[in-house]
Amino acid sequence: MQKKTVGLLLASAGPFLWGSSGTVAQHLFDTTTISPLWLVAVRMLVSGGLLILYGFSRRLPVMAVFHDWRATVRLIVFSLFGMAGVQLTYFMAISTGNAAMAAILQFLSPVMIIIFITATTWQLPGKVDVISVVSAIAGTVLIVTEGHTDSLALPVIAIIWGLLAAVGATIYTLMPTKLLKVYGATPIVGWSMLIGGGLVLVGTGAWHHSPQLTWVAWGQVGFVVIFGTILAYLFFLQSLEYILPTTASVLGAIEPLAATILSVLFLHVHFNWVGLIGAIMIVGVTILQFAATRANQFVSK
Repeated sequence: MQKKTVGLLLASAGPFLWGSSGTVAQHLFDTTTISPLWLVAVRMLVSGGLLILYGFSRRLPVMAVFHDWRATVRLIVFSLFGMAGVQLTYFMAISTGNAAMAAILQFLSPVMIIIFITATTWQLPGKVDVISVVSAIAGTVLIVTEGHTDSLALPVIAIIWGLLAAVGATIYTLMPTKLLKVYGATPIVGWSMLIGGGLVLVGTGAWHHSPQLTWVAWGQVGFVVIFGTILAYLFFLQSLEYILPTTASVLGAIEPLAATILSVLFLHVHFNWVGLIGAIMIVGVTILQFAATRANQFVSK
């Protein structure tokens, strides 16, 4: 029971730090000339490097993935389309909209996974999956309109980036499953961040746009990198040693909740009751899926 409590605390701390870092990133975008591309590159390079060092300190098989060229190719592809893709789209959604909306729209990824699996297996979705899809779509409409049929609560570009962030999160979830099973989470996450960060830095020319920041702003960058990335990932991964992945995934709902509360409190982001209902409908999909999974497990016993 004590280990389970530790696991729940760790699995809660990770998403809370992710949501907090999104709010801090929004403040940086609002008050400085910092570029989302530059912040993503720095975040991934520093975090990836430190995660790899952490893997070496734990004597994990950090270099094993490079012993198989096929695995290396899969790692590079995942680094670009999975890791870098989800980071870039998420931070672009924050910079063009706000952290709360970005986190909530990114949470559409479980529904996209349901749609993807249904399309690739040619199997009709179950009742719970249909309810999840309908709830998520309706929730998205409520969020982006806030009940006004003649206008949008967010710029169109922010909505597009938010939906792309959900696509990126879907790819991030589905693509590396084989790599994670063979080589472990820490080496794969660390190398994908390091490789993805390098690709973003060079490919987008972000290194040409190093911002002039105050010490306070640098402290906020440090928070995004250390607390919002390194510790968040380590806490979440460590929690999987004590609790089930399904339980940990449900606690991921803390991320949009944290981003929303902190954005309202400190950044004066406005939500009306219609938008809040939409957010609850989207986040509730994960809880619904978890409840259905546990019910099926109970029946099978």
